[in-house]
Amino acid sequence: MNPGFALFDSAVGRCGIAWSEHGVTCVQLPEPDEAGTRARLARAVPEGPEAEPPPAVRAAVDTLVRHFGGAPADLGSIVLDLSAVPPFRRRVYEAARRIPAGSTITYGLLAERIGQPGGARAVGQALARNPFALVVPCHRVVPAGGKPGGFSANGGVTTKLGLLAVERAAETPRAAPAGGHAFPFDPETALAYLRGSDPGLGALIDEVGPFAMPVNGAATVFGALAEAIVYQQLSNKAAATIFGRLRALFPETSEGLLPEQVLSASEERLRSAGLSRAKAASLHDLAARVESGRLPELDAITGMADEDVVDCLAAVRGIGRWTAQMFLMFRLGRPDVLPVDDYGIRNGFSLAFGLRELAGRAEIEERGALWRPYRTVACWYLWEAVERAKQGPPA
Repeated sequence: MNPGFALFDSAVGRCGIAWSEHGVTCVQLPEPDEAGTRARLARAVPEGPEAEPPPAVRAAVDTLVRHFGGAPADLGSIVLDLSAVPPFRRRVYEAARRIPAGSTITYGLLAERIGQPGGARAVGQALARNPFALVVPCHRVVPAGGKPGGFSANGGVTTKLGLLAVERAAETPRAAPAGGHAFPFDPETALAYLRGSDPGLGALIDEVGPFAMPVNGAATVFGALAEAIVYQQLSNKAAATIFGRLRALFPETSEGLLPEQVLSASEERLRSAGLSRAKAASLHDLAARVESGRLPELDAITGMADEDVVDCLAAVRGIGRWTAQMFLMFRLGRPDVLPVDDYGIRNGFSLAFGLRELAGRAEIEERGALWRPYRTVACWYLWEAVERAKQGPPA
């Protein structure tokens, strides 16, 4: 294949990749703007034009996109062209590629692994010149003492912490939070990362206090989604009253509301609890899908990727993207969900960042890129900004 380079979109922004006939020669993390990323790539391959990646490089791009998006990906499968890399640096890079995703080791330990005890400084210098961002995971190498150290990519140490956070989130088992309070991620790690990646959001975090987002402890997918349907477009108080009336229509069970109970009830009986005709129909459709096995059980759905969960749930009548995202956040406790069309998010964003008008999708998505992989946590603080505004200024 002829040398060249290309830009590609990822969860962390517009990245770049360059290649030769022997393999990938450069992986570039986003610069402050696309022109900067393109310029860095052009300098890395002066003999190659911007071009469509050949199949082998396209496969490498797909692997990188999956990894940036939080899905486990085998970066070791990406073939690198190390022919222009000096022997010492080549040994450092090959050893770094063997560090497991989400883990860290010190510069000194990496030096020992390549047979150079006392060579921590030289290892650090080699990694500072690493042209294969992420594929040669220099973000997994830290100074002694546990501090993150520096990072040569745009964003510095915040970018380094973000890459580690993405990997650690991917390695966290996707178990449903138990007892309505646990999360499959560490909230303190999330808050430390958000404060570093977005000081403006950090100010709101400090103002609001500890992360205290509640998680729905419903034992079944049906129970959680039935409650979500009832709560659509209602205040919490009104929705809780209606849902309580709905539960009271049937005998209590250890699993809460059951699909067979809803299927056995007429539309008139369901509407007697205060449900609209549309919501009664949605509950019937949900119950029918659960009973027929067309909707996965909780154990199965917790192992699915976020977008797959959204696509699966959106097939149910009355459940759109927003409701599916609320399920991801408030039942599964997923850390990186950003419901950009939620009015509370748009309002909270405007309040948090001093906008005169209601924030739009594009500006929320743009700033939200700083919050990956903890956009759920950021959203809770935006909702809290709205609640604080309702209460008025402190006396």
